[in-house]
Amino acid sequence: MLGPKQDAQAALFYEFSLEGHVPQDHLLRSIDQFVDLSSIRTHLADFYSHTGRPSIDPELMIRMLLVGYCSGIRSERRLCEEVHLNLAYRWFCRLDLSDRIPDHSTFSKNRHGRFRESDLLRHVLETTVARCMKEGLVGGQGFAVDASLISADVQKQNSSNPEDWATRVADVDDAPRAVQEYLDTLDDEAFGAATTTKPKFAAHTDPASQWTAARKGPAIFAYSTNYLIDTDHGIIVDVDASRSNRTAEVGAMRKMIDRTEERFGLKPDWIAVDTAYGSSDNPV
Repeated sequence: MLGPKQDAQAALFYEFSLEGHVPQDHLLRSIDQFVDLSSIRTHLADFYSHTGRPSIDPELMIRMLLVGYCSGIRSERRLCEEVHLNLAYRWFCRLDLSDRIPDHSTFSKNRHGRFRESDLLRHVLETTVARCMKEGLVGGQGFAVDASLISADVQKQNSSNPEDWATRVADVDDAPRAVQEYLDTLDDEAFGAATTTKPKFAAHTDPASQWTAARKGPAIFAYSTNYLIDTDHGIIVDVDASRSNRTAEVGAMRKMIDRTEERFGLKPDWIAVDTAYGSSDNPV
């Protein structure tokens, strides 16, 4: 027998629990067991004013960024839309059905402001690594190192031969933030002083980005994200950004190894790298 037509009828009261609508085997439930963000507010306390309008909870923003990373959502505008719609995302972010989602612009303002000034993202990484060590997921005997290309938000049309455009004569007061940061790090091993080889092109708005064809396709402006990975369970124990050339990546590797030993007391017996790292000095 054909049943009645389903019509949308708004109820006056609802009895609803997010906890009961997120499957027990959902990925975010597994992640939630190892995410300890209880120290974030203390870490950021000195970077907030004691007066004014209450801020967006920084733990909420970090949880939303974790959702975006785990779900492959690169756009923060889309991330806000997905968290608004997805019950599991709301549960992980500690949001009720009636709670409002932060505006996407909140992320960029905090990333370039107090998150950067307080080095919050590194604090979150190291807190998570410490938790993984406590759970026995990090052995420390062997590490693997590799780098991934991250495309820079730069158009080739807005670039020129480095000899025709020198960042050293740029007006620092009028220069974009990316140019100012590059000028401040010209002597840094991972950036300006990484190699004496001059690239074919330099981006005017982001001169620290490297013109590279490492993807075996059309050349692009990019950075390298370098990872130090414990081989027992594939736990990333450190990460560092550099220019996309081998000298800078080897320098980042040394930096990560030293920092991991300093922060966690981990010094591996061996390190696995690809053959391209052999073109520079041995890191250990």
